[in-house]
Amino acid sequence: MREDLLEQLETWHEEDEFEQIVDAIADIPEEERDYELVSHLGRAMNNLERYEEAVEQFLTVAEEGQDDPLWHYRIGLAYYYLDRYEEALQAFEAADKLDPGDEDTLEFLDSIRQKLAESEPVEEPAGEPVPAESKAEPVVAAAPAASATDADPDSAGFWDDGAEGAEHYISGPPADDLIASVEESLVFKLPASYIEMMKQHNGGIPRSRCFPVRGTEAGDPDHITISGIMGIGREKRFSLCGPEGSRHIIETDGYPEFGVVICPCPSGSGVVMLDYRPSGNDGEPEVVYVDKERNHKAIKLAPNFEAFIRGLVHENAYKTGLAQE
Repeated sequence: MREDLLEQLETWHEEDEFEQIVDAIADIPEEERDYELVSHLGRAMNNLERYEEAVEQFLTVAEEGQDDPLWHYRIGLAYYYLDRYEEALQAFEAADKLDPGDEDTLEFLDSIRQKLAESEPVEEPAGEPVPAESKAEPVVAAAPAASATDADPDSAGFWDDGAEGAEHYISGPPADDLIASVEESLVFKLPASYIEMMKQHNGGIPRSRCFPVRGTEAGDPDHITISGIMGIGREKRFSLCGPEGSRHIIETDGYPEFGVVICPCPSGSGVVMLDYRPSGNDGEPEVVYVDKERNHKAIKLAPNFEAFIRGLVHENAYKTGLAQE
């Protein structure tokens, strides 16, 4: 039965029947979709120019895809057509490392590097002004979401430390004893990727604060916006154990106690939480949006914290039409 389905999916792909692929896989419950089916779904969405949705799908199998050059190639293609060139470059470089010399990969790498070079301001040599017409114009399309998982977040421009209210989030790097104390208070073990990120920059407001939502019911939003990311600490207003931290929000607003609030949202409409129900208190939590206005409904955003960070997009994506329904 499964082999018949995979054969049919390949046939539809060859016949450019991409909607057929999407419809067939959409009929399969999410929990029953394996890596191969999600890969087919993401590829079909790319071909339908539904790039935001393709990224969402690929991120759900990010861990399994790390050693697959096709996974990197396909998510890189989606990032490329969303003008998210930094992330596209990272993806295609990984694809080239796993499958060196692929012509399509090399073509995308050349194109991305050229676009990134064109977006860099031209420095004028001392005493030798550069003619105005020769200066490269910076790209003014939707700003790409900067990744903070593989390098210092500040070097990637991930954080906006000048944003209003940032001082209520940012603390110094947490010591190991503080991390252990906060985890004990929360009764949950924090994800390693989150701890590593906070050791580099402990809380703050990202430049890219939107995350696409793959809703399944009427009324589900197409994306959510976060106010900031809570750091590890007790003193700052918006730190995990601070005056308006995770426990305060859960107890005051009646949010479910299945995890840890890491991101408040504007106007108190909801929060982003680490959800430990599938993994247990010491496991790797999923990331969900809990909608306060809809009886605290939980909507899954990402399979882990790292995928959530990688999936953040700039608000311009929703102002310029780059985000797909």
